Amino acid sequence: MGTSDAITAEHVVEQHTHHSHKQFYVVWVALLVATGIEVLLAYMQLPAVKMLTILIGLSIVKSALIILWFMHMKFEIPRMRRLMMVSLCVCLLLMCVFFADAFRILALPPK
Repeated sequence: MGTSDAITAEHVVEQHTHHSHKQFYVVWVALLVATGIEVLLAYMQLPAVKMLTILIGLSIVKSALIILWFMHMKFEIPRMRRLMMVSLCVCLLLMCVFFADAFRILALPPK
C-alpha cells in the first residue's frame, strides 16, 4: 500500500468517525416527510403528468439522501463518488434503451 493510499484510507476512516447520529435522524425525518407527501399525492386528484413529475422528483431526492448518508457515499473519497455517478448514468442510459425496446411488444398483434 503506497503512501497516498494510506493517506486516503486515513481520511476515509476519519470522515466516518466524526459524523454524529443527529445527521442521520434529520435525513430519516426528511425521508418520512417526503414519503408522507407521496402518500398525500395519491389521494389528491392531480393530473397524471403533474403527479408523476412530482413523484419522480421526490424519488430522486429520496434516493440521493439514502445514497449519501445511509450508504455513506457522502464520506467517501471524490474518486469513488465519481465512479458511482458514472455507473449510475450508464445504468439509467441502458434502462432507457431497453425500456424503449420493450414497448414494441404493445404493438404486436395478439396471438
